[in-house]
Amino acid sequence: MVKEDPLAFRFDCGAIWLNLLATQGRTFGAHPVERLATPGRLAEWLERCELTPARPPDDDDLRLARALRETLRPLALATVDHLPPPASAVAELAAFLAGHDDPIRLSADGRLRREPPRSTADALARIARQAVDQMTGADRFALRSCPEQDCRGVFVDPPGRRRWCPSPACASRGRVRALRARRTAAAAGTDAAAPDAQNSPAPDA
Repeated sequence: MVKEDPLAFRFDCGAIWLNLLATQGRTFGAHPVERLATPGRLAEWLERCELTPARPPDDDDLRLARALRETLRPLALATVDHLPPPASAVAELAAFLAGHDDPIRLSADGRLRREPPRSTADALARIARQAVDQMTGADRFALRSCPEQDCRGVFVDPPGRRRWCPSPACASRGRVRALRARRTAAAAGTDAAAPDAQNSPAPDA
């Protein structure tokens, strides 16, 4: 079984907003793993996403980030599963975006840059708009979800060939479970064949 640091941030889901969803691990399991445990951890995550706000995150910002994450999660899963999105999540996301206007101001300092977000809320609004663009455009067809029932992590997979999310642990658990199922099925088939062999008539001498 692959060993991972359960508190390590994931940046391999294919988009920043999907990486935000991954800041909680094993979401649908008995013991979810919270990777945004403190304002400092949120600040670290935003920095690694190149979205450091002018004002450091505080406790209210941490609650806002977690709330946005859990608003986006059911919308993402509904998009992957081609189901109607939960009306409450749609309303929450629309209200959040309506209350956070973040004008685009560009500069060219060696490369094209956008002015840093003024606040954590502005940074989160940028992430939310990225999510909306991906879930409502043609890019939504590249979204997949992990089949591990305690994970259900959403990620980008344009070729449609990946079975599990990028977490090696999910793939490892899935393969081990599949192997055990095959062995059990094979053993059951062998046991079922044994009585038939015993009851078959003996060949003529």
